[in-house]
Formats: sequence, structure tokens, C-alpha cells
Amino acid sequence: MQVTLVHIKVKPEYVDDFIEASLNNSRASVEESGNLRFDVLQSADDPTRFVLYEAYETAEDAVAHKGTDHYLLWRDTVADMMAEPRQGLRYAGLNL
Repeated sequence: MQVTLVHIKVKPEYVDDFIEASLNNSRASVEESGNLRFDVLQSADDPTRFVLYEAYETAEDAVAHKGTDHYLLWRDTVADMMAEPRQGLRYAGLNL
């Protein structure tokens, strides 16, 4: 299992728009072949901080996600909403 945790800091004025775009991306992502889970998490302490939890069966499935129309739309839509570059950290899931 390939898991990616994407850490994102959003400009305060874009929080609601970011949530909407990210939930749309999440809903489409869970329909992808090989997707196991896709969660959008918002910090309880700082509403401008988010983590996307993306779990795919294989690394290839995770790479394929980056070529989907919904991902590309999300990427372009939220690019100017971010207060700093997003950081994706990859993990190997051990509990398949």
C-alpha cells in the first residue's frame, strides 16, 4: 500500500474554497481503480492547515492519480490558495 500525506497551509481568505475543491477531488479520487482511501483533514488548532491522506494499493496507482482530470483541476484551482508550497510525504502501508 502506498500512502501519501500531503501537508498544506492555505491563505485564510481561501479556506472555504480550498475545502470545496479538495472535497470534490476526494470524491472523485475514491472512485479511482486502486484507491483505498482519500481523506481531507483540517487542523483543529489552525483552520488554515490541512492534511490530505491518500492511500492506494500500489505506487503505480498513486502515480496514475496525478494524471486524472480531477487531480489536475484541483491542482490548478488551489495553486494560488496556498500560503506555502505543499509537502507530500510518502509512506509504505504495512497493514494490508
